[in-house]
Amino acid sequence: MSKHWSQYQTEFAAYFASAEVQQAVTQASELLTKADRVFFIGNGGSNSICSHMMEDYMKMGHKRTMSFTDAAMITCYANDYGWERAMEEWIIAQFLHGDLLVAISSSGESKNILNATRKAKEMKGTVITLSGFNKDNSLSKLGDANIVIPVKSFGIVENFHSMLLHVILDDMHL
Repeated sequence: MSKHWSQYQTEFAAYFASAEVQQAVTQASELLTKADRVFFIGNGGSNSICSHMMEDYMKMGHKRTMSFTDAAMITCYANDYGWERAMEEWIIAQFLHGDLLVAISSSGESKNILNATRKAKEMKGTVITLSGFNKDNSLSKLGDANIVIPVKSFGIVENFHSMLLHVILDDMHL
């Protein structure tokens, strides 16, 4: 058995059983269940999670969903406002008081995610954050529910984020 397989097993078991993670997932589930419109933001692999969850939460969760995943939109906003403000400007254009933002960042330190999250809070929205690496990362302090997987492996963090969002969705529609 490879070292990585053992690491995945150990980390997944530890955080799945963690009371802190369970509490944060319960809070996130309650917020997502109540939400009408759900926005998803993330970079790289987290952006792929956003695209996937936007579709699943719309189809199976019966939510109105949006994500910052369209290539033309991303390049337009990045060109006009700069990468650090692109998602924030998209939030300004689309987000309404009472909407819910799911902000995903493996490191919890991506400036564009932090700026958009702060803007959503400023606009009186609800925020769920999913982050990793360091327990006290910047994003982990901004949400109404904060799920943190303090592991320094992109693979573990991203897979955990995807799995937890699926668990919440399954609870909503089963």
